[in-house]
Amino acid sequence: MVRPSPGSDLTAAPRRFYAPRNFTTLQQCGPPVSVQLMTEHSSRWLSTRVAGVILAGGRNSRMGGRDKAYLRVDGETVLSRTLSVLRRCFPEVVVVSNTPEKYAEFAVEVIADELRDCGPLGGLHAALGRISTPYAFVTACDMPFLHIEPIRYLVACLRDQDAIVPRWDGDIEPLHALYAARLRGPIAAAVAGGARAMREFLPQIAVEYVPQAAMERVAGATEAFRNVNTPEDAARFAVQVAGEQH
Repeated sequence: MVRPSPGSDLTAAPRRFYAPRNFTTLQQCGPPVSVQLMTEHSSRWLSTRVAGVILAGGRNSRMGGRDKAYLRVDGETVLSRTLSVLRRCFPEVVVVSNTPEKYAEFAVEVIADELRDCGPLGGLHAALGRISTPYAFVTACDMPFLHIEPIRYLVACLRDQDAIVPRWDGDIEPLHALYAARLRGPIAAAVAGGARAMREFLPQIAVEYVPQAAMERVAGATEAFRNVNTPEDAARFAVQVAGEQH
């Protein structure tokens, strides 16, 4: 469980948690990830109940102010790669950024935060107010090696949870996760109560945390969870920092 930060007021929100399911086999969370079955129906999408959301922009202070959306892998920008993956998964994809003009070349809808200075939590709030689906898969531009199979696995876990968040490397990955659109109101209430971070909000809702042991068995998960937040991370994973465009 993610614990609230000291001083956070979480008393007003109900604390509901799903009992851990047995993740000893991949089949228990939906269809086997090694086959090309769709989660709910025969269509080109993983699910028509889910939209794709990319949180872009931000201060990027750990990257020396460079916009991580414009980092490159094999010559392609991270934002372009991420859009390509999500457009193969979901019928609706939106980007959240307070500088939409920077992303005009990508032919995608860009919306701005309504709750300012809340980081990813504010971006999630804005996205949930725009999408037309009951769930959103949310990611950010610090994960340049997104793969379809880990996303498919999380989508296959959907029942009626508030959120589905994978665990990885002794931590959680709240920006490679699924969130219910009904959380928009609770996010606004949490922010009004002082929350400013995802980790302050998650304990207030019904989150299903997917164990790392389950995710490790999904093709592409190790690459997908490579976070690139600093120039050192970029160098380690052969992500090009030079050549940023505006």
